[in-house]
Amino acid sequence: MKRNVNRWAEQLERLTHFYHTHRRLPAYSEMLTLFSFHSKNAVSKLVQKFLARGVLTKDLQGRLIPERLAGTVKMLGTVQAGFPSPAEEELVDILSLDEFLIEKPDATYMLKVSGDSMIEAGIHPGDLVLVERGRPVRHGDIIVAQTDGEWTMKYYFRNGKNILLKAANRKYPPLKPKQELVMGGVVIACIRKYASH
Repeated sequence: MKRNVNRWAEQLERLTHFYHTHRRLPAYSEMLTLFSFHSKNAVSKLVQKFLARGVLTKDLQGRLIPERLAGTVKMLGTVQAGFPSPAEEELVDILSLDEFLIEKPDATYMLKVSGDSMIEAGIHPGDLVLVERGRPVRHGDIIVAQTDGEWTMKYYFRNGKNILLKAANRKYPPLKPKQELVMGGVVIACIRKYASH
């Protein structure tokens, strides 16, 4: 079983590397070399596996297109956030960041954060946030909205008909929309890059 998982991870890694290098998927004839296969039948079976696992899909003309290829990362296990312990590098799964973070790709967009009004919520300037349009807004959600002509990201609080937008920084007072509140969506994830390279 472990050998099959490792083989699958290697095949996925080769396909991903080819895609990122050439900005296209390999042709069937190129897959023979890429995966060290001797027959096109073996290539066809692997393509079916990629399709079944949602890595690839087909367009209306039947051409292969990447579905989850751009964001796949190896999941090696877990690590304690407290006292360090040795971590054994063992492949647990292949994780698509898109699949993990985004439930509705067509309704989700990304914004780069500027300003420090949400810093106590762990959202810092330069971070990226994923925002889902159309998601029902609940009391306490972090939202992106336009209020009184300006776009902002704040906590959403509702008491009856009264709406209050609160920053996660004591320097900023709460906002009470004077006119219409235009909802841009609910923040569903925050992405921060720690390494500069």
